[in-house]
Amino acid sequence: MQRLLCSTIEKMPNGSRDLACEAPRTAPFLALGHRPWVWMVAILAASWWLCPPAVANWYDDKDRLEANGQYGALEKVMEREVLDIAHATTAKLVPLCVAYSKVKRYAKLFACLDHLEANVRAGDNLDVAGPTSMKSNIAPLPDVLRAEAYLELAQYDAAAAAAARSDKPFPEENSLSYYSEFFLRVRALTVLTLANFFRSDRKAAERYQSALENMSTGFVGGIVKRRVKNIALTKTYMASGRYDLALETIRSGSLGFNVGSALADLLIGASARGQSWFAYAEIPKLFMLNRCLLETGQVAEAKAGYDELLKMDQSRENGEILWIALYDRGRIAEKEGDRRGAIAFYRRGVDIIEQQRASINTEANKIGFVGDKQAVYGRLIAMLVDEGRTGEAFDYVERSKSRALVDMLAAKKDFAAQGANPEKIRQVLAQLDAADNAARVQDEAAKLGEGIGPRNLEVARREVQSAAPALSTLVTVGAVPSDELKVLVGAQEALVEYYYLGQDLYAFVLTRESLQVVKLDAKGLAEEVQAFRRMIEEPSSQDWQGPARALHRRLWRPLEGMVIARQVIVVPHGVLHYVPFVALQQTDGSLLLDRIGFRSLPSASVLKYLKPRMVNGEGRLLAFGNPDLGDPKLDLRFAEAEARLVAGMTANSRLLVRRDASKSNFKNVAALFSRLHFATHGRFRADDPLASGLYLAKEAQDDGVLTVSDLYSMSLDADLVTLSACETGLGRIANGDDVVGLTRGFLYAGTRSIVASLWSVDDEATAGLMKSFYENLATMSKDESLRDAQRRTRQTFPHPYYWAAFGLTGRAD
Repeated sequence: MQRLLCSTIEKMPNGSRDLACEAPRTAPFLALGHRPWVWMVAILAASWWLCPPAVANWYDDKDRLEANGQYGALEKVMEREVLDIAHATTAKLVPLCVAYSKVKRYAKLFACLDHLEANVRAGDNLDVAGPTSMKSNIAPLPDVLRAEAYLELAQYDAAAAAAARSDKPFPEENSLSYYSEFFLRVRALTVLTLANFFRSDRKAAERYQSALENMSTGFVGGIVKRRVKNIALTKTYMASGRYDLALETIRSGSLGFNVGSALADLLIGASARGQSWFAYAEIPKLFMLNRCLLETGQVAEAKAGYDELLKMDQSRENGEILWIALYDRGRIAEKEGDRRGAIAFYRRGVDIIEQQRASINTEANKIGFVGDKQAVYGRLIAMLVDEGRTGEAFDYVERSKSRALVDMLAAKKDFAAQGANPEKIRQVLAQLDAADNAARVQDEAAKLGEGIGPRNLEVARREVQSAAPALSTLVTVGAVPSDELKVLVGAQEALVEYYYLGQDLYAFVLTRESLQVVKLDAKGLAEEVQAFRRMIEEPSSQDWQGPARALHRRLWRPLEGMVIARQVIVVPHGVLHYVPFVALQQTDGSLLLDRIGFRSLPSASVLKYLKPRMVNGEGRLLAFGNPDLGDPKLDLRFAEAEARLVAGMTANSRLLVRRDASKSNFKNVAALFSRLHFATHGRFRADDPLASGLYLAKEAQDDGVLTVSDLYSMSLDADLVTLSACETGLGRIANGDDVVGLTRGFLYAGTRSIVASLWSVDDEATAGLMKSFYENLATMSKDESLRDAQRRTRQTFPHPYYWAAFGLTGRAD
């Protein structure tokens, strides 16, 4: 029996095994080895104490798959069993919903939870565990799973609300119902703690964390409950950066749990099948243990632990854990001077991230393990630059910048795309989603005989490329190689692309002849940009000049030897999206506006997908001015005059003002015009970027706001869209890249060029600037027209507040 116990313990993952099988620690248990009858009693007693009904019975395949952390395989098994989800019993829906939750199939998860909640309301609120039909009340489960999903999707308010709904009065301690619901309350309190940490309500977070710390584990199943509670607390400690406490907590009680789980696996026959009934808890535990070891300087132990974790089949079914484990393993390789190994680990981490398109924002990166996926890209890019592999580094910068919009639109499938059938697009996007998720569980599916995997994923990507080439860059992370981009840059142009993370800031300069990179200083960059923006929006003050000179020294002066062109495409990153480069001041007092014309792009790869210049001339113009918003205080007198003036300057134009300047009129006629002009209010929603929009006249059926989300569902053929409104160039800076805002909305609806503002502009000055801009278009390119209009406006209104807000995105011609 002693040998049998040790052989069982030896099959445990590293960390669990070490704690369980050291002779001094296990001596009290191994001393029983010469008394078989005592062993039998001890095993049965330990098993009953560990989890009374659970380990005393044989379980079916779905129980084993869930317990062994094989969630991809569990999904397939349950989808075979549940052919009609609308009429499935709670006992069937529970494992199906759990599987969807673990493999991050959000659309299917929420649908599953809707049906599960309906069952609970109808009185079917019991889940059956094992052949003894031990039942437990799962009424809180739907809200718990919803809360965890919302947390992963960074919807912290929704996560906290759902978790609070599930945190209900519990049965008496030591009852079987208490035993099962205990785990749900732990999960609810964990979400409440993390959600409040992430929305910066530290007082509330600490209150819920204290409630979690004070939860009684009682006697029934106490060893398991203490383990689950410790794992939850570890997550919350890691979220606040308290890694020493997290390490102490994750190790607490390991001996009893590991020995008890080994005995339980032995009793129910899991060990004989090479499985563990407790792998579902052990995989996250081992990951957190290794992360804590690394963060507390115990590198050698972390390395050994990660190497073993990465070999485990279950880790491949936990994509959010896998990419972070690869990232940490790369950090360890860097510490050891193994640069080639580090690059290899980072590359694999990036590949995992890009396979997990629908589940980037997962629990793992919300509990402080890494913070955000850009850390992997950042370290890889930094190492490639240091190795002199500039082209590869630039390609990964582009790949990193194709993620933010995809994250925002992952669940939105009613895109429009030029020249494509909308229904075909929906079909191929659904196919891509299925292939993405299939690729994540390919190992388990292969065991079940399913024909899925990387080949199907590649087929799906080709389908998207065929159905909608412009859309494919949004959903397939197909960055255009730098060598291909060189020929797309104008002969007299240079493209400057910035990338930064932490203290590392890089500027890549791409021309038709070369690609160069320079490393800059990012220390205090965000604060410097904020100061510049704050001061430039004060037209009565000249204090803007100090930060304007400082940003020029930091961002532009180091590039002057490489940028000899007088036309520059800027691809910003992060906070640099909010910098008006035309207002950066040189040492002689002149501005970049005086010698360089600028336009911008959300990523360099967009160059390939911008539609060519219209060949039929300037076309028709549709102008919206001063919509009736139902409040005289919101009227824009100069904006209406501006719209009338612009419309009068263009033949075949149409003017819509006041009540006629409505959203429905825009949707009905916008596709007939090549130029669109908006002189109205705009709104910027940092908390919900797709809800940012332009205020048009209200109507009975809607609020009149033309949102980013609306634009992604439209098809336009506009050569130019001018957004002469407040803050129309802004958007949420998503981790990884770009601003998700109106500019990108119009760009991907089919617009070639967009002029938009970075701050609330002056009504009168803007009217004059727009008059000059449209006059110039008769003889100049769009970028030259805007630059000349800004210079002319500057003569009347010298302060950059009045003219520097506007920038051109897209094509210059």
